[in-house]
Amino acid sequence: MFNWMDRFFGLQKNGTTVKREMTAGLIGFFTVVYIIAVNSLILSEGGMPIEAAIIATIGASVFGAFVMGFWGNAPILLVPGMGINALFSYTMVQSMGLTWQEALAVVFVTGVIFVAIAFTRFAKVISAAVPHSLKEAITVGLGLFLMLLGLEKGGLVIRGEASILALGSLSDPVVMATALTLILAVILFIRNVPGNFLITIIAGTIIASFFGLIDTSNMGDSSLNLQEAFAGFGALSFDSALSMVFWVAVFSLTMVMVFENIGLVHGQVNLIDQPEKFGRAFQATSLSAMASGVFGTSPTVASVESAAAMTAGGRTGLTAITAGVLFLASVFFIPLIKLIPDSAIAPILIIIGGLMLQTIRNIEMKDMSETFPALMIIALIPFTYSIADGIAIGFILYPILKIGIGKWREVSVPLYVISGLFLMNFVLHYI
Repeated sequence: MFNWMDRFFGLQKNGTTVKREMTAGLIGFFTVVYIIAVNSLILSEGGMPIEAAIIATIGASVFGAFVMGFWGNAPILLVPGMGINALFSYTMVQSMGLTWQEALAVVFVTGVIFVAIAFTRFAKVISAAVPHSLKEAITVGLGLFLMLLGLEKGGLVIRGEASILALGSLSDPVVMATALTLILAVILFIRNVPGNFLITIIAGTIIASFFGLIDTSNMGDSSLNLQEAFAGFGALSFDSALSMVFWVAVFSLTMVMVFENIGLVHGQVNLIDQPEKFGRAFQATSLSAMASGVFGTSPTVASVESAAAMTAGGRTGLTAITAGVLFLASVFFIPLIKLIPDSAIAPILIIIGGLMLQTIRNIEMKDMSETFPALMIIALIPFTYSIADGIAIGFILYPILKIGIGKWREVSVPLYVISGLFLMNFVLHYI
């Protein structure tokens, strides 16, 4: 009965079975399903209707699972990326002034460039051109930014009167609900409880209800406004395509997408000892990212939670396809997803941010010409509330410091070009 699956996915060749792959897909799904609620709420911060954000997140995740399963044949789950969704809502929309429809066009154009890179040798050229310290710094900076967003969403930090930030008050029910949920979330995560993020969201929602933070008045109405739900699909607008802001956003998003996914996909195929799958898996990632703009969400990435599916025995694309089918079934739970409060989401943002921060140990700290640009990226991404600006400063500083100490030959020609483009962007912006 399953002979065709064995032939197509190479189950025996990869030392796995249909049952093991489907079980791995189930575990992977429950590990990453939280993204539906978290990504939707972050996209709504950019003005997108919450129902449209939910449908777009589900649609992009389903497409990503299928393209990875059938083309990449790897147990990698492609879902909207944390950190990149913050870049979409907080930087491109709120800071740069694009509408969310124009930001979707940025996602699509970035995806086209990503596809061109993934299906040619440019991927290796770009990866080799950018120093390891700067690549790692982007991940760490995104992690610190996510932690800040989580702390703000949960009310644990607020705008201070005598300082930039201050602690929230325990008299605020949102703060109490967030604090209790965070403690539970960290315990579940450290104990490596399967589906810990999903359990956190459910428990956090229950805790919030005890503090009167859940509005259940519309629970009886499970109908879905189709016009609003699909408002994000194909809504991308190219009205700003001739503006400098649009192309700055494209450039910044492309940099983040390419470098983050090169690192993620490399690590994941090596985790299952199948480095030969990198090429097709990376290509599948690029196709899914491009389609994200059409579905109406920020780009998908190779999720770190894919490791849960791999640990459970997933070795082929059947794992990803199983997770995709489950994502499709989650459409029926949209009314429940809409009830989830910020206090249940904030702890997950904080934990994911903390995980991303751990990669700081991979940055070389002995050479300040390497360390300082990396630290500036890490500091400026959250401090300026702009992922693009934080990355730009680090990339501009790196060649300047190398030239200043006489090590200009250590900087590759492509990096000089990239840094020059970042500098030109700042000059044109302020002129």
